[in-house]
Amino acid sequence: MEGKLTCDQCGKTYTHMHQFKTHLRIHSGERPYDCGQCGKTFTQRNNLGTHLRIHSGERPYECEQCGKTFTDMSNFKKHLRIHSGERPHECEQCGKTFTDMSNLKKHLRIHSGERPYHCEQCGKTFTQMRNLKTHIRIHSEKTPYECEQCGKTFTQVSTLRIHLRIHSGERPYSCEECGKAFIRKEVLKIHQRIHSGQRPYDCKQCGKTFTQMSKLKIHLRVHSGERPYHCHECGKTFTQMRVLKAHLRIHSGDSPYYCEQCGKTFTHMHHFKRHLRIHSGERPYHCEQCGKTFTQMYGLKTHIRIHSGQKPYHCEQCGKTFTQMSNLKTHLRIHSGERPHHCGQCGKTYTHINGLKAHLRVHRGETHRNSLSVTNVKKDSCHTLLSTTINTDVNRRLDQTVPQHQMTTRNAVSEPAVPTSFDKNIKLKNLQIWLHRVQM
Repeated sequence: MEGKLTCDQCGKTYTHMHQFKTHLRIHSGERPYDCGQCGKTFTQRNNLGTHLRIHSGERPYECEQCGKTFTDMSNFKKHLRIHSGERPHECEQCGKTFTDMSNLKKHLRIHSGERPYHCEQCGKTFTQMRNLKTHIRIHSEKTPYECEQCGKTFTQVSTLRIHLRIHSGERPYSCEECGKAFIRKEVLKIHQRIHSGQRPYDCKQCGKTFTQMSKLKIHLRVHSGERPYHCHECGKTFTQMRVLKAHLRIHSGDSPYYCEQCGKTFTHMHHFKRHLRIHSGERPYHCEQCGKTFTQMYGLKTHIRIHSGQKPYHCEQCGKTFTQMSNLKTHLRIHSGERPHHCGQCGKTYTHINGLKAHLRVHRGETHRNSLSVTNVKKDSCHTLLSTTINTDVNRRLDQTVPQHQMTTRNAVSEPAVPTSFDKNIKLKNLQIWLHRVQM
């Protein structure tokens, strides 16, 4: 035992001289022990001895549970934690645990933002050296691992092995809760957060949480306004590459997803899946308060606002609030005067597509059950021409709102002629309200 030895460069202390000398080689770069077969150098003799087992094939440490062998004791001990489930190293920021300290240190770089390894050719940075080495192959065009079935090449043999599962159909990682199987273990881990409710990545600006770091990064573009992917045909920009790829199908006319039941085609897989629920009748999302079911999660989320009273979208001009962004956008056309939906036959324009659809029925000569079409209202005479097919329910509503009047026939269409003079208790305002309700 010797006195306390302190490193002048980093302040680390040691009690043994040989440990202190070995540590100093980190700062000096001295690596006195080299491998005679491959030339690799080491700071310690025992590290060289462990390395030589790679060349000799010696693997003296064997796991009794699975038979796997190792060249050094430290890797063997870490492996045993897989069987025991021991993960002694925990991240204080998110609670994630690891079998060894080195993996924890790498993980901490996610929170700190530290990326110490950078590519000299393009400047891209990485949290781990192995990721940098893999990246460098992009510049050298070195993709040594090729799939014999489809010809696709990979920079890593591990990535090739995972890819081969696409052809074999092998999905070795399955969820114990729902039975869903996956090609990769990390995808299973992300999936399991659906069941656990774990969302470890949160946005510091709005508090929204995510199951994956990649989704958080994409979300941050909402705040920054960054839209790095743009369409060369129309100039439209996107936050994600996959959305751009789907958008390009609009220009190419490619609709690869085909419904065998009705022949309808789709550019997006998720739109196709939603469509199939029309035929199957599947409505997997249900409201716990009233039991109403929906084909999409978005529909359920919007519906829940009816119960909660939440109307998060508001008009800055008049203060009116809405449960959906689409309704707000339609409302804003009242202020802007925009009427983007126009009839190709007569040129009439509408703020909402539903108004145009109803109008097109006039040209087709269709009369929709339980509907009224009110046109040509003159305020000075309170005269209106009603084109309608009136059922019993509509007649009842009419009787309750407008005084009894004679029914006249014009062009073989039954029309209620609204009288020009009313009882003194029925004012013009009441008629206008009635007309508005009929048009809704």
